Amino acid sequence: MTTKYTRGSFQLMKSMNRSIILNMIREEGPISRAEIAKQTRLTPPTVSNIVKELINTQFVIETTQGMSKGGRKPTLLEINADQFYTLGIDVGTFHMKFVVTNLFGDLKDVTSLPIGNYPGNEDILSIMKQGIQDLLYSGKNDPDKFLGIGVGMHGIVDPEEGISLFAPSFQLRNIPIKEELEKDFNMIVKVENDARTMTLGEYWFGNGNDADNMVGVNVGNGIGAGMMIKGRLFHGENSIAGEIGHVTIDLSGPKCTCGNYGCLQTLAAGPAIAERARKELKTGKPSIIHELVDGDFEKVDGQVVYQAACEGDEFSIDLLNQTGRYLGIGLTNLIHTINPKRIIVGGGVSNAGDFLMKGIEETIQSRGLTDKAKETSIVLSKLGEHASAIGACVLVLEEFFVR
Repeated sequence: MTTKYTRGSFQLMKSMNRSIILNMIREEGPISRAEIAKQTRLTPPTVSNIVKELINTQFVIETTQGMSKGGRKPTLLEINADQFYTLGIDVGTFHMKFVVTNLFGDLKDVTSLPIGNYPGNEDILSIMKQGIQDLLYSGKNDPDKFLGIGVGMHGIVDPEEGISLFAPSFQLRNIPIKEELEKDFNMIVKVENDARTMTLGEYWFGNGNDADNMVGVNVGNGIGAGMMIKGRLFHGENSIAGEIGHVTIDLSGPKCTCGNYGCLQTLAAGPAIAERARKELKTGKPSIIHELVDGDFEKVDGQVVYQAACEGDEFSIDLLNQTGRYLGIGLTNLIHTINPKRIIVGGGVSNAGDFLMKGIEETIQSRGLTDKAKETSIVLSKLGEHASAIGACVLVLEEFFVR
C-alpha cells in the first residue's frame, strides 16, 4: 500500500510541478532555469528535468541568452506559442462562432455559422461539428497541432459531464456536447457557460489579468455573469451561480422567458432595448430611427439604436443611458454580494460602450454602499466579440498550465 501511495503521490507532484513551471514560463518568460528554481523553490535538477521534458514535447523553446551576473550567460526559456492550437466555440442565439488560438490566445482563424429557428439537440451538435471540420481541415491549420476543443454555451451547463442542461434561447435540454465531440474528433473537449468562458478569457488575455477576484458580465440576447474568486471560476452548488439576468429588478416589469417578471434581462438585454425602442417610437417619439428603418418598426434592433445614438439621436442616447442604469442596479447587487476588484462588461450590447457606461457609473455612484464600493473598477471587454470563444480555448489551456 505504501509503495502504491508513494508512486501515485510522486506522479501527482510531478504533474503539479510541471504545470507550475509551464505556467511560470507562460507568465514571466523569457526566464532562466535558475530563476524558475529560485521562485518555485524546486531543486535545480528537478527544474532541469521538467524543462527537458517540456522542450521535448515542444511546449517550451530555448531563446536568446539573458544577462550574465558573472560566469556563463543563462539560456532563457519561453512558450513555443505557435506549436499548438486550441479551438473555441461560442454558442449564441443566432450564430455559432468558432476561433483557433495559439497558446497565448492570439487568433489564428475565425469562422461563424448561422443557427436556424427552433433547432433541436441534433441541429446544435451538427453545426458544432461542421464548424470544427471547417477549421480543422480547411488546409490552413495542421489538425495534429490541436490540443482540444472548448465550448462556451449559454444557459445552464454541467462542466464536469460536458452537458448543456438547459439552453433557454432554444428551449433545449441535456445536449451531450462533450460525449459527441470527443467521439467524433478524438481530443479533449471542455464545456462551460458562455459568461464564464468570457470571464476566463478576460482573466487570461484581457482586462482581468491582474484581478483574482472579478466578475465578467455577458450582455447580449440574455445576461449572465462569470464569477472568478481567488483565480478560480465559481459555479455554486448546482452550476447556476452568475445567472444575474434573472435577478428581479422591477416586480411590475415585463415577463421573462423564465416565467418571472422584471428580470434584469427583460430590461437591459438586446431584445429588451429593441422592444422598448419600438414601444416608444410607436407613440410618436421623435428619432432618426424612423428614417433608418423606413418606418418599419420590426427592423428596430439594438444595433439600429446604437447607430442612431452614434449619430447624436437624443432618443437613442437616453434609451441606452437608461439601459446602463438598469445594468448598474444589477452590477451594484454584484458589488454588494461578492465585492469584486473589477467587473468586465462584454457581449453584443457592450458595443454601446460609453452610452451604457454613463448610466452604469451614475447608478453605482448613487447606490453603492460605501466609498470603496462606488470605486469598484467597471471596464468593457478587451477581447470584444471573440471573448467567449477565446475563453472557451482557455478551458483547454487550463488542463496544461493549471493544476
